This record gives sequence, structure tokens and C-alpha cells, in this order.
Amino acid sequence: MSNSLQNHLKIVFLVLVITLQSCNTIQKKENTTTNFVDKNASESVKILYNKLEAITEKGFAVGHQDDTSYGLGWNHKDNPSNIKSDVEIVTGDFPAVFGFDLGWIEINKSYNLDTVPFNSMKDLIIDAHKRGGIITISWHLNNPVTGGSSWDKTPAVPAILKGGSEREKYELWVARTADFLSTLKYNGEDIPVIFRPFHEMNGSWFWWGGENCTPKDYSILWKETVELLRDKHKLHNLLYAYSPNKLNPGDKYLDYYPGDDYVDILGMDIYDFNNSEEYMNAVVHDLAIVKEVAIKKNKLFAFTETGLESLQTENWFTKVLYPAIENTGISWVLTWRNYDTKHHYMPYKGQLNEQDFIQFKNLPKTLFLEDINQLDNKLTK
Repeated sequence: MSNSLQNHLKIVFLVLVITLQSCNTIQKKENTTTNFVDKNASESVKILYNKLEAITEKGFAVGHQDDTSYGLGWNHKDNPSNIKSDVEIVTGDFPAVFGFDLGWIEINKSYNLDTVPFNSMKDLIIDAHKRGGIITISWHLNNPVTGGSSWDKTPAVPAILKGGSEREKYELWVARTADFLSTLKYNGEDIPVIFRPFHEMNGSWFWWGGENCTPKDYSILWKETVELLRDKHKLHNLLYAYSPNKLNPGDKYLDYYPGDDYVDILGMDIYDFNNSEEYMNAVVHDLAIVKEVAIKKNKLFAFTETGLESLQTENWFTKVLYPAIENTGISWVLTWRNYDTKHHYMPYKGQLNEQDFIQFKNLPKTLFLEDINQLDNKLTK
């Protein structure tokens, strides 16, 4: 038997194991009470959480980072009255999950690290929520010690913990973040947000993770950040998502975990670096671990970041992504942004995987915006 066939059979076996386990997931969740990080969580947060649970019974929501902010050949800031989306242009429907990033809000810029104006971002978040979409926000904040980017590996976490030399600066940064999040309202009600700070902490490419930060300090930073947002700034519209990167040998999913009282949703980030077989194995293996932990802790879980840069593997969505996640039980999957022809993670008109993505949209478990709105209608009847 060839190595390729053996690996294929291994993937099939793992998928079957996940499928058999999935039957018990929903029942277990129904028999327990959800304990939110924020005991005063807004009603909109509870509604969002219920929606995410309902989605897992039908399939998984499909998301895209910066979906309405910019795409191939267009930018929202050039024509603010026209809401565009590469996903919608290709499929006729928007994604169900809209990703945004707050990097540079901490240094009081008027736009984020991807040049999206924060005023525009606010409008697009309100628009996405108004359409029935789910909002998830990451935070690629600068290094508070050096002033460098998130990718500046200079250790910085001890300096921003209580008593640290840069604590005052960090509290100001959190205050600026809180100020923005507090403005996210529609019809006078808070817009619920899945907040995903300090992601991929088991890797060493950010100043808050891997070789640059101990698990203990990371856990303290997470807790203190939640306490600042929730208790000091009285933000009650957030669900907090914990998302390590792909697990390497020796990694444990909970190495940096701050505790059940500080996390609402469990996630995982895994990218395909032009090796589909290795990617599929990692996705099936790692999401099975996340699922097992989530069931034990009675928490939702998601594929919080993924994609294949430039999408040059033919039929990537139907032959690689979908088989790997079809029976995992995730609430959503989020692909990264569409910046240009070399750096994009969703198809655009004329792109190699355009037709494959349309087929992906029509598969049984992929849920786009219209799909989750139909689900909402059923829940409210």
C-alpha cells in the first residue's frame, strides 16, 4: 500500500471517529448550563451564543477576514456607500462570519494595521450585524516595550502585568480598545462580539507567545485583560475566544489556557502551506482534541483561522477544507483576508477556485449569511 493511500485512509478513519463522537455533543451541551466569562453578559451575547449552538446542529458558519473592508480591485473607504464583498460577488451571498482586527487602535491611529479606518470598521460591523452576521475581532497590538509590531519578538508581557514598567501604557491601550468596542451598537443595543486577543500563543512569532512569554505570564495577561474590559470598562457585549496555533509534537492544547472562568469559546488556527495532505491530517487531529476539551468543559469551539494563500491548489474548498472539517462540530470556520492577487484566501472573479467555491457553498454543511438568517427565523418561531 502506498504512503499516499495510507495517509488518505488515516484521514478517513479520523473523520469517522469524529462523526461517531459528534452524536453525543449536542445532547451533553443541552444538559448543562452555560457559564459565561461575564456574569452580566448582555442579552445580545446570550442570543449569539444560542445561535452558534444552533449552527453546530446544521453544519458550520463560513467566515472571512475583512470581507467588506476591501477585496480584489476595490476598497470600501473609496466608496463607503457601496457594501462589497469578494465572497458575495462570487456566490451571490455574504459570509456568515465577518472578521475584523483592532491592531493600532492602541496607539491611537485613525486606521488599523491593514489601513482600514476605524470609523469605517465601525460602520461595517454595524452593517454586518444588521444583516444578521456574526462578528469576530482579533487584536494584533504593537509591542508595548519597543513600539514595534506584533511580530517584534522582544519579550514584553512581564512589563505590562500589574506592577510592570509598562502597565500604565497597557491600561491606556486597553481603554482605547474598550472605547471602540463600546460604540458598537445597533438600535441602541450592544452588538455582540467574539473577541480573540493574543492568538497563536504557542508559536513564537508574536511577542505574547512561545519562546517570548511563559505560559504562566500569558495566563495572567489574559485574565488581567478580561478583568480590565469586563470589570473596569464595563463591557458586557463580548465572548472571549482562546485560539492556539496548530499543535506541534509536545504541544498541549491547554498549555496557555487561562481557565474556564476566562474563556467562552475554544478555537484553533491552522494554515495550509501548500501541503494539503499534511494540512488535512493536522486539521482532523487538532480539531478532534479541541472538540474533546470543549465537550468536557461545555464550551463551543471553532476553526478560528485558516486558509491557503493565493489558493493555487485546485478544488481546495471541496476536496481539502470541507472533508477535513465536515464532521468536526465546529461553530464556524474563518479564512484570512483578500489583499491582492498574491495574498488572498477567498476566491474572486476569475480566480482558479471560483467555481469550486460555489460548489463548496452548495454543500450540505456550509452555512453562509442567508443560511444562518433562515436558522434565526426558525429559532424565533
